[in-house]
Amino acid sequence: MKLLISVSLGLIIVATPAAAIETCRFIEAKAEREACYHRQEQELAARRKPEAPATQSSESKTFDQLQQMRRDDAEVYRSIRGICNGC
Repeated sequence: MKLLISVSLGLIIVATPAAAIETCRFIEAKAEREACYHRQEQELAARRKPEAPATQSSESKTFDQLQQMRRDDAEVYRSIRGICNGC
């Protein structure tokens, strides 16, 4: 049972993406090794793709929230001004 668990853990560790990066290094044929690196670059680029720009509706929603915060701040500042005038 312990042997089965240790073998399973070993396979999980080998199957990680970091291990996949290391495997290209050991390919002896130059063309195949370069092809392997090229595939990895494409996979990394696909994972790092920037998110789509915000839509107009989300920008206007953010702007509305910012305006509401400014109104709330102005209200708080007005109420604080009367608390301690010239302490």
